[in-house]
Amino acid sequence: MNWRIVEDAIIRAREEGKFENLPGAGKPLPKDELEHVPADIRMAVRILKNSGYDEEALFVQREMNELGSRLKHAPDEEKRELEQAYNSQMRKMNSLLSKKGLQTNSSAFRQYSRQIHDRLKWD
Repeated sequence: MNWRIVEDAIIRAREEGKFENLPGAGKPLPKDELEHVPADIRMAVRILKNSGYDEEALFVQREMNELGSRLKHAPDEEKRELEQAYNSQMRKMNSLLSKKGLQTNSSAFRQYSRQIHDRLKWD
């Protein structure tokens, strides 16, 4: 894209007064809701959040990853309990996705679930 075209359009709009009397003019910017996130990853977190991921979903996903790893290496007597915990987290993730209007019964989701199942070799 030729940035000169964009710059010219901005200059023309400013000269025509299109940037005057905008809502919030002269007021401080709102506080950044992600100021607690380290600066080097703040933009990545913002992009994830804007694309539908949120901290709760990321937390649930981390829990699922941890449970999946523990399950893979767990002795047989612990597997049942870990499977139940993993399934509980999966239901929570499905609920979060449903609240966002995303369909969780899509073929991609089923394929992903199948891949996890095969990778962890659940019976």
